[in-house]
Amino acid sequence: MGLLVNVLAGLLFGLGLLISGMADPAKVQNFLDVFGTWDPSLAFVMAGAVATALVGYRFSLGRPAPLLSPQFALPASEKIDRRLMLGAGLFGVGWGLTGFCPGPAVVSIPLLAPGTMALVPAMLGGIALARSLRLPRSAPA
Repeated sequence: MGLLVNVLAGLLFGLGLLISGMADPAKVQNFLDVFGTWDPSLAFVMAGAVATALVGYRFSLGRPAPLLSPQFALPASEKIDRRLMLGAGLFGVGWGLTGFCPGPAVVSIPLLAPGTMALVPAMLGGIALARSLRLPRSAPA
């Protein structure tokens, strides 16, 4: 049952990315180009996502456990350290250069969007490299 719910949630998320234009890297890059061809429509997509997440978290975290799991899977640490900052920085640079973050990149594979076939293997390689290194957490920044 849990796998079916995950697949349906993923399909719904992917459909939302396609409808909102988030699977189009040019739209994302135009949002980031504040002094050029700025496209503010992505801000509305983000606001809708934040509002939806806020309602969802308020509803779910008020329960003793998730519907399909014995416990919540929340981050173990709230510290902002070098590892977190490095990962966030790499994510931001990759997002800005390619116009893709992981969700839209995966959704764009069947669309054969330019750059997707290079980005997704590089992203998967980066994930594998980070897991193999298992960098220890440093002291808070």
